[in-house]
Amino acid sequence: MPHLTKQDIKYLQLLSKSFPSVSSTAAEIIRLQAILELPKVTEHFLSDIHGEYSYYIHILKNASGAVHAKIDDSFGDSLSVEQKNALATLIYYPERELANVEHPDAWYKMTIRRLVAVCRTATYKYTRAKMRAKLPSDYEYIIEELIDSNEQDYTKRLYNESIINNILRTGIQDEFITALCNLIFRLTVAQLHIVGDLFDRGPAAQMVIDDLMSRPGVDFVWGNHDVLWMGAAMGNPACIANAIRNSIKYGNFDTLEEGYGINVRPLSVFAMEQYADDPCPNFLPKRVSDYQNDDDPEVAAKLLKAISVIMFKLEGQLIRRHPEYNMDDRLLLHKADWKNGTLEVKGVTYQLNETNLPTVNFKDPYALSPEEEHVVNQLILTFRRSRKLQEHLRFLMDKGAMYRVCNNNLLFHGCAPMQPDGSFTAMNIEGKCYAGKALMDVCDRMVRTANYDRRLQNTDFLWYLWCGPKSPLNGKDKIATFERTFINDKAAGVETKDPYYTLWDKEETAETILKDFGVDPQRGHIINGHVPVKKSKGETPVKAGGKFINIDGGLSKAYQPVTGICGYTLVFNSHHMYLAEHQPFDPAVAIKQQTDMLSRKIMIEQFPERLRVKDTDGGRELEQRVRDLNQLLCAYRSGTVRAPESSTWPLNK
Repeated sequence: MPHLTKQDIKYLQLLSKSFPSVSSTAAEIIRLQAILELPKVTEHFLSDIHGEYSYYIHILKNASGAVHAKIDDSFGDSLSVEQKNALATLIYYPERELANVEHPDAWYKMTIRRLVAVCRTATYKYTRAKMRAKLPSDYEYIIEELIDSNEQDYTKRLYNESIINNILRTGIQDEFITALCNLIFRLTVAQLHIVGDLFDRGPAAQMVIDDLMSRPGVDFVWGNHDVLWMGAAMGNPACIANAIRNSIKYGNFDTLEEGYGINVRPLSVFAMEQYADDPCPNFLPKRVSDYQNDDDPEVAAKLLKAISVIMFKLEGQLIRRHPEYNMDDRLLLHKADWKNGTLEVKGVTYQLNETNLPTVNFKDPYALSPEEEHVVNQLILTFRRSRKLQEHLRFLMDKGAMYRVCNNNLLFHGCAPMQPDGSFTAMNIEGKCYAGKALMDVCDRMVRTANYDRRLQNTDFLWYLWCGPKSPLNGKDKIATFERTFINDKAAGVETKDPYYTLWDKEETAETILKDFGVDPQRGHIINGHVPVKKSKGETPVKAGGKFINIDGGLSKAYQPVTGICGYTLVFNSHHMYLAEHQPFDPAVAIKQQTDMLSRKIMIEQFPERLRVKDTDGGRELEQRVRDLNQLLCAYRSGTVRAPESSTWPLNK
């Protein structure tokens, strides 16, 4: 036995309280060694959901084809394609399918047996204890007995038939089938990684987050739209104005009013008073078709104009509070020649499409009018008092981060800001320069500081992460909202991407980034979203020989015409890592017709030998645990550590 220091012995004595005998220690070593040989569980990666709940939930329930694969593995050719599709649709939407028609007892018995068979196939990667942890508590015993039974044994077959008959006799068949369907998903997708941007564009971000909160094994990295809403929830006025503007622009009043209980009536009253005779044609919402009648778009246009002007004022105040952000070039409200209707951008003079700004005092253009001040104060109160939004903020803080490293995969939403020569861009924060991983770390810390100390000087940083030129979540020199709002010429609103998005074609760029984050550059991958892959224009999501993987494929309906597809899911299981490229589909039609979305596999990497738990981050932790337990076992046998006496063991007092 190697020499033990006093610190080692003290640690082993503490460990002995959990394993107080040679036999219990040996049993734990055996258990952990067996777990290390199990196949690696399946990880799924999604990005840029942008509130598109119907697409998100269908892709998730489908597990990017993994559920269908489990059905194929369970039944082979013994079921027809139609029968498999019907079973898959039931697994995705059990409540809806069971409510459609009244089924005979024979159908229930057959369906329960088929679902149990799929469950049995899905459990092979799990220990019995881990499988039990995923079972619904009410039906734990019943499901475990059915999964573990041997249908070839006559006695067991009778036993199973008795269980199924009594499920029907007691009238719980619908609830039981629903529990089985949900269990299949939990067994199929062990870990779900969200690579940023839950909010904006689509109509139901709050429903997406509610669903994520109900699922085990979920983590995510923040996107720029996420930190914007997090800053709004913390009460930052510039973040609030941006969040409301985005919601109005994309017709997402449901997210504001029904989802989070945000009262926009003060803004509505103010807008209707200020722009009563102004149709605000340049402020019509992005998707006019989302509005229910002819009057709604014009009302929304007035609200959009009112909140846009307020937003530009609040952003101007924020930029002046923080000269260290070096964003004076975004102070355009006072630079425009409103009398002549022009604005100079980078040496070019453009014609403004709008000069009617009755609430702007051009002697002090960034000052809010008393009426605007009242509106902003009311909005701050309603954002801070929204119970649902504050609950979601806590979840985003607990489960989210600026980046994650898991199983040799580096996840971040936007980019690692870089210079054209491939070096990291440095940013001065609180008098010190940070770049690469150090920049991500300090950004993460400042977000958490702002959550606990919600003064403006802290929460302003979340606005910078939303749109700042050196923000890892923005990845552009600016967000040209002002130019796109007031100038029709698209040349004025060009946004220049960070050099990262050019350099990511080179393997040496990936190696530089992976090394900085402590990831093996030979085995590692960088996974991000943020920039939609325009497949319709020939762009590819896989860069630098598979080192960079961009999984933003346009899950949001607003982006699908640009990308030509309906998003990507990255799947990383024990056999391979691949992208599932989803073709555009209508979830309602897929459910009704019991057809599934079409997905094309893009292979990233195949593993010659199946990956085991011991090949993962969790496996390395278990191996360290085994080493510690082996030391404890030797210490027991050598007499260096004695088994704790039950009378002095705190847990027994």
